[in-house]
Amino acid sequence: MKQLMIIGTDTDVGKTYVSGLILKKLHENGKKAAYFKAAMSGNIRLSDGSLLPGDADFVKTTSGISQSLADMCPYVYETAVSPHLAAQIEGNPIEWETIQEAYDTLCGTYDFVTVEGSGGILCPLRHDETTSFSLADFVLSQHLSCLLVADAGLGTLNYVGLTAAYLKSQNIPLQGIILNRFQTGNLLHEDNKRMCEILTGVPVIACLPEGAADLPISIETLVSLYTERKENPCSGIPTHK
Repeated sequence: MKQLMIIGTDTDVGKTYVSGLILKKLHENGKKAAYFKAAMSGNIRLSDGSLLPGDADFVKTTSGISQSLADMCPYVYETAVSPHLAAQIEGNPIEWETIQEAYDTLCGTYDFVTVEGSGGILCPLRHDETTSFSLADFVLSQHLSCLLVADAGLGTLNYVGLTAAYLKSQNIPLQGIILNRFQTGNLLHEDNKRMCEILTGVPVIACLPEGAADLPISIETLVSLYTERKENPCSGIPTHK
């Protein structure tokens, strides 16, 4: 199977939106594809007391995939803060073994698994007196390559540059950059596209206008971003450089 990690320069830059469009294109082209997000916070509590995993629901609705919401995300929180803090507040700490098992199951069932990060690459998933690990640890343990989503506007060069530099320091492959809320002809946006490529050496593979209904790249290009999963990924929390 093949896998790809969707990361963002920050929260609310459009990772879930892009993930939905990616899954939509894969699904429409007959690919057996799934979505995974280790933890989601800021979700709505329904009348029956359960939590609706909003990001997963958006991706499922946008893409048309039949995967169940329960299989998409093992940890769902109501509090709209970083997952590690939401877990502490709600008394439901993220267990590494649980997210590993959930991910392994998807990898054994689907041909393409798209993983969405929670916030930026260094977002902590758990940090307490017992253990500590971040989104980066999961990426490293699964040997995931990344696609970076960034806002097209002011400030993005620093965010993109810092994220790309960190990925490079950890030998995490960065396959491409997507600029969201892009306005063609906007001097700042056009220059940001050019400078992102110069600063990182990584191509901007797509520029999405606000509300785009489709990902403006070919299925061949999209599939080429995914990498084969190694047969024996790290089963525990990796050691950083």
